[in-house]
Amino acid sequence: MPTTLAPSRPAGSPASIDLGDARERLVRHRIYGLVDSAARLRQFMESHVFAVWDFQSLLKAMQQRLTCTSVPWVPTPDPEARRLVNEIVLDEESDELPEGGSASHFELYLDGMRKAGADTGPIERLLAMLSSGSPLPQALASCGAPPAAAEFVRESFAVIDSGSTPGIVAAFTYGREDVIPDMFRGLVSSLADRDPAWHRFRYYLDRHIEADDEKHAPTCRRIVARLCGDDTATWAEASRMARGCLESRIKLWDAIAAEIEAAGR
Repeated sequence: MPTTLAPSRPAGSPASIDLGDARERLVRHRIYGLVDSAARLRQFMESHVFAVWDFQSLLKAMQQRLTCTSVPWVPTPDPEARRLVNEIVLDEESDELPEGGSASHFELYLDGMRKAGADTGPIERLLAMLSSGSPLPQALASCGAPPAAAEFVRESFAVIDSGSTPGIVAAFTYGREDVIPDMFRGLVSSLADRDPAWHRFRYYLDRHIEADDEKHAPTCRRIVARLCGDDTATWAEASRMARGCLESRIKLWDAIAAEIEAAGR
């Protein structure tokens, strides 16, 4: 159901999102310096693709709560929220490609994986099983996803299943859109222009940095403020969800980094 937003939080209100040191630890993670070869890039992508996929479900959960996605249609109460969510959906589901045409960022990522020689089997099996009606837990357990990636998806869906609109929007804002530009800049710096096989992936990263930094994150932060209003308990719930999303990503990065270091490639 669409959500009614509280009035904007008055200037000077002490309520805010508390991320602790989670954002800084994520942005400074050692993973970005480790992805420095074709083999390591493939290893990274084979886990990270699951986070690229579940981003779409988190976005759709937010769209369901801040816009009307049912019939008969009724107008939702906040036009700014409605516009932002629909713009993000447009960018994420059907972005323009440099050679013409359009694709979702997830499909762009899959194309980047194929060009880099990464194994797309597990994520494609997940999608096939979901398309045939398998429940997510069963599909996730059977598709061959790396364990840390599967756990990341489970934790993302726990946020979605919570039913908390402020929590979902805060997780999307601070756990994804707000931190992705700084997080991906670390990968872009590591990748540079070493190998043409990486260029599609580099394009994916650049598109996210541009869209999230300039458009999505600032307006998402305003929507979180409107949802939470002056309610300190709601701010606390939103902070818990956002911080948990960052900690979940750190756990995923820790696991991938450990696998890369163990492989020694």
